[in-house]
Amino acid sequence: MYHYTEEYFANTSGDPELSGRVDVKIVNKPWGHEVIWAHTDQYVGKVLHIKAGHSLSVQFHNQKDETVHLLSGEMIYRVKGSDGELHDEKLKAGESFRNEPGTVHQMEAVTDCQMLEASTPHLDDVVRLSDKYGREGTSAP
Repeated sequence: MYHYTEEYFANTSGDPELSGRVDVKIVNKPWGHEVIWAHTDQYVGKVLHIKAGHSLSVQFHNQKDETVHLLSGEMIYRVKGSDGELHDEKLKAGESFRNEPGTVHQMEAVTDCQMLEASTPHLDDVVRLSDKYGREGTSAP
């Protein structure tokens, strides 16, 4: 059991006006949907629901730094190697992958997938190189 002193609470800097419940935003995508459950000026938290057989764009981010964690399902994670080609990495439940800015990547769901994403707050920072849903060149959902 933890015991906190009054001094501990007096030294915390949390703003009670900013703490509390937050609105959750659901964004429909052609490959499924995402649930944005946290969005601050420091970070974003999402759950991505990707339908079997669907894939996200071949894309990269100029500023956004993200790490994804596969909660359930199986996917093919494509990442551009030093040879300039996309290479397939099989990702299964319990595995994670980080994309630093500039990393060209794509996700394709083999089965229905649920994935956590933690990232910097640059939601519109997506450069789509190709997209089977006709969204290349845009940051549209």
